[in-house]
Amino acid sequence: MSKPKISTIKVAAAYIGTVVGAGFASGQEILQFFGFFGGLGIIGLLVSGILFSLFGYLILDLGRKLKAESHLPVIRHIGGKYLGTFMDYVITFFLFGALTVMAAGAGALFQEQFGLPRLIGSGLIVVAALLTVLLGISGVINAISFVTPFLLGSVFMIVLLAVANTGYDFTSIASTNLGAPPVPYWPLAAILYVSYNLVMAVAILAPLGKETENEKTLKKGAVVGGFGLTLGAGAIYLAVLVNMPQAGELSIPMIFVVAQISPLVQLVFALVLLAEVYTTAVGSLYGFSARIIHPKHPASWKYIVGTSTAALGFSQIGFTNLVRYLFPTVGVMGMLMLGAIAWVYVKEINIHGIFQRIILQPAYKRDMNKGKETRTSKKDKKEDKK
Repeated sequence: MSKPKISTIKVAAAYIGTVVGAGFASGQEILQFFGFFGGLGIIGLLVSGILFSLFGYLILDLGRKLKAESHLPVIRHIGGKYLGTFMDYVITFFLFGALTVMAAGAGALFQEQFGLPRLIGSGLIVVAALLTVLLGISGVINAISFVTPFLLGSVFMIVLLAVANTGYDFTSIASTNLGAPPVPYWPLAAILYVSYNLVMAVAILAPLGKETENEKTLKKGAVVGGFGLTLGAGAIYLAVLVNMPQAGELSIPMIFVVAQISPLVQLVFALVLLAEVYTTAVGSLYGFSARIIHPKHPASWKYIVGTSTAALGFSQIGFTNLVRYLFPTVGVMGMLMLGAIAWVYVKEINIHGIFQRIILQPAYKRDMNKGKETRTSKKDKKEDKK
């Protein structure tokens, strides 16, 4: 049986849905990586969009070429035996950690927004992720790509309402001063933001490349995905900055933004945040379980259930504590991964692409032209003799 055709939009939506998470919708990631730079933050967002498109395509393409069922073949290919093994261990550990953080985040959201016990929120998000992952990679892709338009659409609507509510002059964003940024230079902040997010996204992008197979679809999907991520991040960036400095004083800046509009919008935002937690949890659970055991193995469901149960247990440690100790190393790990990917492609282009295009092809064309000239001259001589 042939595989169902995966469209460009589905690739882009799955890519966006894998990258965006609770940190994205909360506004805290955007504030930390770009908000401190004022107007330069907008340039940083554009750079990150280009990097998302480029490296997203490279990972998808490697997954296609290597027929990757998980992130392992891609990581081993770019990192070799030793560095690849190290990166694999770190990424696998982080995938389980991210699942745990998402479960804890859902618990915190239920407690703060709905007044319900944390265990209920954590349990619901883990069960939802568990049931989705049991459907396999096609179920994961379909679920994430289905939720993504709702996420982006809701973000844009909230931002429009926030801007209309404040009537802010956007020209003053260039002079916004929030103090010393966590990362001193905006280009470095853009690179760290991309690398931080792609560490987890590689777990879905690699097998997604295998499922798609069409290189043009992957390329278009990566570009649309990178552009969509830039638009979404840019919208949140504007919404947060038009509500500064009050929004910057909260761990979830967008909470202040939506609270200024209406209680109904605040409820909608809570659902959006929960949906983004879900997409991240699904990607993390699938990536981790696919690395531990082949997705089509008869016993894979046991590992999926076991992983979900363990994540639910660890999530009770608390959202803030988990984020504080787990996430700081992710950006550095991601930069190592992106550097390895770039090196592999530069090396392949130098050895094969440039050598072939600049040296072999022109030489081949010269030989062909010489052959044609020789044959033509012989014909001319024969005709002259006649």
